[in-house]
Amino acid sequence: MMPKLRLVRETFAREFGERAILVRAPGRVNLIGEHTDYNEGFVFPVAIDREVRYAVGPRDDRRVALISVNFQARVEFSLDDIGKDAEQPWSNYVRGVAVVLQEAGHALRGMNAVIEGDVPVGSGLSSSAAMEIGALLAFEAVSGLHVDPVRAALLAQKAENEFVGVNCGIMDQFISRLGVKGHALLIDCRSLSYEAVPVGGEAVRVVVADTRVMRGLVDSEYNRRRAECERAVALLQPLLPGIRALRDVTPAQLQAHAAALPAETLRRARHVVTEDDRCLRGVAALRRGDVEAFGHLMDESHASLRDDYEVSCRELDLLVEAAHAVPGVLGSRMTGAGFGGCTVSLVRADAVARFCAEVARTYEAATGKSPEVYVCAPEAGAEVLGS
Repeated sequence: MMPKLRLVRETFAREFGERAILVRAPGRVNLIGEHTDYNEGFVFPVAIDREVRYAVGPRDDRRVALISVNFQARVEFSLDDIGKDAEQPWSNYVRGVAVVLQEAGHALRGMNAVIEGDVPVGSGLSSSAAMEIGALLAFEAVSGLHVDPVRAALLAQKAENEFVGVNCGIMDQFISRLGVKGHALLIDCRSLSYEAVPVGGEAVRVVVADTRVMRGLVDSEYNRRRAECERAVALLQPLLPGIRALRDVTPAQLQAHAAALPAETLRRARHVVTEDDRCLRGVAALRRGDVEAFGHLMDESHASLRDDYEVSCRELDLLVEAAHAVPGVLGSRMTGAGFGGCTVSLVRADAVARFCAEVARTYEAATGKSPEVYVCAPEAGAEVLGS
């Protein structure tokens, strides 16, 4: 028994008096390829060793009983009448998954579930996707279903888009379901093809630093960025027949037709087009073992997100600057939607302790806030672990 799973298993036994089926679903951090997923481009996330854990068991009726250890709350709902819960919004991720599974024709059983996790909420490490993928595997386990993993990611994304109401791309659910231990996944967000690529082995670590800034502007600004990308495509289509998304535009083509776009639209498009290029070049660098080249591309990604896409903030920039001051840091960038949340840094293993101490000290001196710093191991995707 993994120690992390003991709490949900013991809580389930106490509350429901039976043995549980155990499920884990990880959060994620994206190494490079930011704001490219909804432009049908490329992303390169890793599943991390922070996860949402479920202990579940089937019921003989059509009700679902959920207990959240983190929120110290309990809710119930019927599979025949699923509405959103404004008072316990954490439960909407499970409700949404139940809705989309049933709409897809899957016959669900009622379920008792205890949920607990250590993916920080609101930090950009995809606690929501971990909740959704965990719920989907839980319903599979109690209902005797098998959903193809890529299909599972699409259904979980649909739950977030249509039920929860967040217009996310496919990356978060995809990596939570299909992550490979020790590897990042290069995901083509158009074809949904993917490839596992090692991330430097034991010589490097992925280190996440949380600004502790809640991302208040994300929803409205995210939608504005999406609209600007769509506008860029519409303006470029007469000049580049056949393009469907910014993923289809090369950096050279964008530069050649820059005059066709308003200044702000050009900056937004330039980030996406160059970020897809950086993502593919970065993966090629890791395939040949060149972690230094990958780190430089991470740095370029942050500059582009800060200057062209304008989704960084003072605190994210401070963490990146503090990271660059530590010897042994290969690269550092903001990760996630922006306006707060986290940075991700690729750090040589022998520099990690110094990184954690010095970055925290520098950031706290500048902001008065102490950042959370997580040294992450690339983890496997979600799984049912039995009882």
